[in-house]
Amino acid sequence: MKGRSIILDHIGDREAAAVLVDGQLHDLLIDADAPRPGTVYRATADRPVKGQGGMFLKTPDGPAFLRQIKGLSPGQTILVQVSGYAEPGKALPVTQKLLFKSRFAIVTPGALGLNISRSIKNEKERDRLLEIAHDTLNGAETGLILRSSCDGADAEEIADDIANMADLAKRVLADDDEEMAVLAEGDGPHVLAWRDWVAPAEIVTQAGGFETHSVMEALESIRDVRVALSGGASFFVEPTRALVAIDVNTGADVSLAAGIKANLACAKALPRALRLRGLGGQIVLDLAPMPKKDRRTFETALRQSFRADDVETALVGWTPLGHYELQRKRARLPLQEVLG
Repeated sequence: MKGRSIILDHIGDREAAAVLVDGQLHDLLIDADAPRPGTVYRATADRPVKGQGGMFLKTPDGPAFLRQIKGLSPGQTILVQVSGYAEPGKALPVTQKLLFKSRFAIVTPGALGLNISRSIKNEKERDRLLEIAHDTLNGAETGLILRSSCDGADAEEIADDIANMADLAKRVLADDDEEMAVLAEGDGPHVLAWRDWVAPAEIVTQAGGFETHSVMEALESIRDVRVALSGGASFFVEPTRALVAIDVNTGADVSLAAGIKANLACAKALPRALRLRGLGGQIVLDLAPMPKKDRRTFETALRQSFRADDVETALVGWTPLGHYELQRKRARLPLQEVLG
């Protein structure tokens, strides 16, 4: 099957969405029981954590942890937003920097100013978008980012999107109650698919779409720790309690270039492997043997590969033992944890 398709369906009673590119599973979102990123709480400061510059908070969904707590004291009410998923047994990560994000607009109450995605180069289009934004906000004191999806989009749709997000932000910020509460729910997979997967695609919404488009079959394959690469090479993705270990193997290839070929193939396939498995945190790559002179080539390929990935990933660098380390935001729950 050629082209790009977005499948909106359910796995059991869990809402789910998938992107297929030329028949291959490219991205996957499955709802979980944990609080969704983007959820806004009215929380209560509980106790500071000495030496870490943070504070535990009380929320309706359990304890949360907030960094950078200058001016905050125990018992104080505060608005926070879930920024990712918690590690097992740990508090929810939250931030005071609230973002109200939709398909075309991101409203940023704490950061004033109007910004347009740098990917929109055409000056006439940028002027058109500025006019839409100014007319819609009508002097409202809030920050706004217009996303790349605005390029060429219908003016009325953009204006409605801005107005809806600005209104939501206004209602949340106007809240002056003192009790803990959920003020805004994070988006589920179907809304996230509409919001973030904006490239042209066939949209499939019929029940059973995951079966008819072989998404369930692909799910079974990505449960396997082994990821096959070209030329018989492969790498293994093995999550542990502390980190995610990636082991790259050359297979039957015994040529002098086998190591760098396998490592470059791993660099290309790694973002998809982590994305589909929902893996984040510390990631350590045990690469196939290659000369030190090839390290820069590998780093360039890895950087290029992650540039197109939408989950924040820091390429940390080499260890004394020759491993390569990454730090990836926990933007999703591990697939094995969600599906069991």
